[in-house]
Amino acid sequence: MERKWWHGKTAYQIYPKSFMDTNGDGIGDLRGVITKLDYLKELGVDIVWLSPIYCSPLADQGYDISDYYNIDPRFGTMEEMEELLAEAKKRDIHIVMDLVVNHCSDEHEWFKKACEDPDGKYGKYFYIMDHKKGEPLPCNWRSYFGGSCWEPLPGHEDKVYLHVFHKKQPDLNWENPELREEIYKMINWWLDKGLAGFRIDAIVNIKKKLPFENYPADRADGLCSIDRMLEKATGLFDFLDEMADRTFRKYDAFTAGEVFNDKEEDLPLYIGDNGCFSTMYDFAETILNRSIKGWYDMKRVTPEQYKNTVFMSQKRVHGVGFLSNIIENHDEPRGVSHYIPDGECCETSKKMLGGLSFMLEGLPFIYQGQEIGMENFTYHSVDEVDDISAKDQYQVALDAGCTPEEALAAIDHFSRDNARSPFHWDGSENAGFSSGTPWLRVNPNYPSINLAEQKDRPDSVWNFYRKLIRLRSDPAYTESVIYGETIPYLQEQHNLMAYFRRGEGQQLLVMGNFQKQPQDVVLPDTVKQLLINNLPDLSITDGTLHMEGYQFVVFEA
Repeated sequence: MERKWWHGKTAYQIYPKSFMDTNGDGIGDLRGVITKLDYLKELGVDIVWLSPIYCSPLADQGYDISDYYNIDPRFGTMEEMEELLAEAKKRDIHIVMDLVVNHCSDEHEWFKKACEDPDGKYGKYFYIMDHKKGEPLPCNWRSYFGGSCWEPLPGHEDKVYLHVFHKKQPDLNWENPELREEIYKMINWWLDKGLAGFRIDAIVNIKKKLPFENYPADRADGLCSIDRMLEKATGLFDFLDEMADRTFRKYDAFTAGEVFNDKEEDLPLYIGDNGCFSTMYDFAETILNRSIKGWYDMKRVTPEQYKNTVFMSQKRVHGVGFLSNIIENHDEPRGVSHYIPDGECCETSKKMLGGLSFMLEGLPFIYQGQEIGMENFTYHSVDEVDDISAKDQYQVALDAGCTPEEALAAIDHFSRDNARSPFHWDGSENAGFSSGTPWLRVNPNYPSINLAEQKDRPDSVWNFYRKLIRLRSDPAYTESVIYGETIPYLQEQHNLMAYFRRGEGQQLLVMGNFQKQPQDVVLPDTVKQLLINNLPDLSITDGTLHMEGYQFVVFEA
């Protein structure tokens, strides 16, 4: 595997709308990111991914882009974006933006012109089909946000357009080379500005199985999941390889792909030495126990499931390329609330979960607030919900016979609002995020979980993440932490997640007791120096480590 400039880095995702508001309008802004660059540097971050800040009507929180070349005034100006790039560069921080090119906004100029002339140039930028009212739609695919993925074309009763996400997110027709050229021009424009690269959104959806056809319905609505179509689609890598050649490879840009349905044989094409992306996210854990029926039918992930799934991902990718390891992001609930059993979320267990993920082979991504252990919160009414997918899932649960209380409990756990609530800077009003009214309510536990309370406390979650980052960036451990293989240790021991990171001439042993009860672990004879411990004490007798509940340790081995 060829070694790259970004391999030893630590990445951090910012959801700008909820990071830091400097003008009091309740919405985070670019000026807020600029003012917190020193914070990110102190934490140890090298790469920062900004969720969308382009012009958008925010039907899907910025993932519906109406102008790829401009900054939405809610977030600031292009001059502030250029200032951010310059200030980040002074601190050796690389800025990455979201690349959202499966779809655009229905308020984008391309779609407006397509509505004016569906048979003209811009009509071919989208999937627009003839359709007479009362006749079957072109196919029975269900949108990711619920309902049919076909919508009447504004101004044309005899036509419909495809949207696999929100109806205000018409899909772009990648089969059209003229459309692809427009996208490549835009990508290179941003890279010329000094952007380090992109996180690439929903990219597997750009290749459709054509012609459109129905698949077996999987719910009472008579529709089927988009996943059925994606399983049949071929030719994706023709598009991805062309895009990489025309853009990313010319700049040695960093790219992280959002890929949910990869096949093992495709891994080299995605992230190999000549792959289309630098890295791709490991979603194997996040999709555990997903149900085609909906959130209400999803079971909690157990420690054993988490462990075995992580080890499976690590095994299949070693020697091929780098995964990006996450426990949460803007599309998921808070990791500590998702993976740690109810009632057992505490600083010790939060550190353990973070450590187990961070020390894996691949690139660690920290999502804003993860480094202080931010948690899910409770809804009292569906009226408090902003997330469009959560609103859809609430209705799905009701339609399946759940009570309103049961439906609300499902979105309590899985709603994307959990991760999108404002960052907790301190214990002051609105958690120090804004002097105005935040666009999304702040988690009520901010007085006890916030950065100011943790920053100067040596045993805090925040300082624990700093220790992990320092270990990762220590040249003495490059061969094991960055390039070492992940080899499970005592995998059959219940609720123990332990693994070696074995590299050229060095080896580390990483262990987490994934339960509140203590348990004993027999140590290998090779164990040497203790590097990290999330508790103040360590108890070893006759080669056996007596692990306290949720204890996490890293040894030289």
